[in-house]
Amino acid sequence: MTIRAVRDADEATIRELWEEFEAELPEPPGFQPETWDEAWHDLRLHARDGVALLADDEEGPVGYAFARAPEHGRAHVTDVYVRPRARRRGVASELLRELAEGASDLGARWLSLDVLASNMPARTLYEQLGFEQAHVVLAAPVDTVLERLGARRDGGESYGAAYVQSDDQGAVVAAVERFVPRLHRSGATVVSVPANGWVAVHDDAADRDPRLLRRLGQELSHVTGTPVLVLGVQEGGVVRLVAFERGHVLDEYLSVPGYFGPVPPGDAVALRANATVLARLTGAEPRRIREVARTAASPADLPPAAEHALALAETLGLPGAYGFADAAREPGAAVVEH
Repeated sequence: MTIRAVRDADEATIRELWEEFEAELPEPPGFQPETWDEAWHDLRLHARDGVALLADDEEGPVGYAFARAPEHGRAHVTDVYVRPRARRRGVASELLRELAEGASDLGARWLSLDVLASNMPARTLYEQLGFEQAHVVLAAPVDTVLERLGARRDGGESYGAAYVQSDDQGAVVAAVERFVPRLHRSGATVVSVPANGWVAVHDDAADRDPRLLRRLGQELSHVTGTPVLVLGVQEGGVVRLVAFERGHVLDEYLSVPGYFGPVPPGDAVALRANATVLARLTGAEPRRIREVARTAASPADLPPAAEHALALAETLGLPGAYGFADAAREPGAAVVEH
């Protein structure tokens, strides 16, 4: 076997090897593969300024290795590939040895490289040669991140309200005027007339964003010093209820505990409504709470989310379970513009 420097005339050979590598180890989801023109542009620069090596045996080309020119004492290995027929013969090790020597001649004191998490043979070789994990690149679909954060996934409707245990609409209006502008940007907040000892607070921005709604309810419970229930439909598919007292979570219910991603069994249990706590806060019958606040593995196993939320609101004595626009049309509702 011989190893020599890559020349411009080797483009066709390098391309053939590169295409084999791309076919064998395609980019993971979320990473756009390079075109050959893009790859060759960079590889030519490495051949000119860094280290670029081509390995041949008696049958022809078998592998290559490229490294960028050193920066701040570190040369980054961009490409290493050996054809399957030449593996387990020390070709990769010999390429890396000569590449390290060439990088050292250019002033490098360190080598770095990227490797696919799924490429275990390469990872094993690099670890044997002294490479250690320096940083980790993680990737996830945007939709998955939004799901785990409680945001919309498929355009389903989200809406809800924070219910303050109070008969004083004016006091709730004053609290809303004072702190809502500090929480988030919102066009207006609607504060309902008291009903059954509860005042409903519907916010223009929080009505569409479950994260803002949760924060609104927590802040209301802290500012007013009274229990607050946050009840809403998320993505048109699930119902969530959170009970706060003085800013602390007393209970939380999600109709489909695994809807936003897998949860440990203990967390799934915690997301079932605590009938005792909710009965103490609302005066509702624990048996009826358990009947209505059911959980399931899929939204298809429960009533439609809008009906489910309305039934839960009625069970707990809350004044309705609908969105901002409907609340603004309620007689006596106070509209606080921000």
